[in-house]
Amino acid sequence: MDIAMVGLGKMGVNMTKRLLEGGHRIVAYDLNEGAVRSAEEAGAAGAHSLEEVVAKLVAPRVVWVMVPAGEPTESTVSALAEQMEPGDIIVDGGNSNYKESVRRSSRLLDQGIHFVDVGTSGGVWGLTEGYSMMVGGDVTAVERLRPILETLAPAKDRGWGHVGPSGAGHFVKMIHNGIEYGLMQAYAEGFELMSNKGEFGLDLHQIAEIWREGSVVRSWLLDLTARALAENPTLEGIAAYVPDSGEGRWTVIEAIEMGCSIPVITAALERRFRSRAEAPLSDKLLAAMRRQFGGHAVKPEE
Repeated sequence: MDIAMVGLGKMGVNMTKRLLEGGHRIVAYDLNEGAVRSAEEAGAAGAHSLEEVVAKLVAPRVVWVMVPAGEPTESTVSALAEQMEPGDIIVDGGNSNYKESVRRSSRLLDQGIHFVDVGTSGGVWGLTEGYSMMVGGDVTAVERLRPILETLAPAKDRGWGHVGPSGAGHFVKMIHNGIEYGLMQAYAEGFELMSNKGEFGLDLHQIAEIWREGSVVRSWLLDLTARALAENPTLEGIAAYVPDSGEGRWTVIEAIEMGCSIPVITAALERRFRSRAEAPLSDKLLAAMRRQFGGHAVKPEE
């Protein structure tokens, strides 16, 4: 099946390779000409503009967009829509806000163009393990994409599914990432507590390996934790600075708007914010208040 991949970041490149291995014909485009040349070396047909992308595909076309959320996705989808025809499909496989996906789908529907949002998980391991894909959109469009989705998934009948109408795919992926925040935070706090129990001399990598087999807390995240501790037992050289890519924030905002309590995910997001504060004013103020009401000593800044 012919498909264009627009956006050749790490995930886009790996998805392109997996599709090529599955026998699909790929037209590859990125603003980075070096990335396009790499895709050509892997067997894809390179394109050097969005107009060329559309021209190299046989109608009805499928263009899979893998660019950052927000303006990059907005401008790419809008530019493609100007070149494409009724019956064509635009897939957003990035991490867009689901509300934007609902809006884009409605706008493109007026032009007769299908919009399918695919929340995609798998990261750098997707090339070998396959991708987990949460698909939102029209049933007919999703069925046309089935050969592509089955190739990208861990197996034809596992790891992907049509979860609902346009926007549903990115909504489910948003919740997926919020849950991921909570799981990661729980593992991190548990290992920190064990690390602080100095008198036991616990080997954190050993414990992670024990938990990987038969334990109710075993998971792929735990597998990766064990791998990280094997490579760097003291995590030397890694700053305690944790970014967030947006989905966790959107999850918490959605919960507030719906009046739905999600304290674990909210706390995990707030902990990420905290990790990026070099000298939190709130902690300084706590120390100052203790000195004011109790005469307690404060520790001077170094």
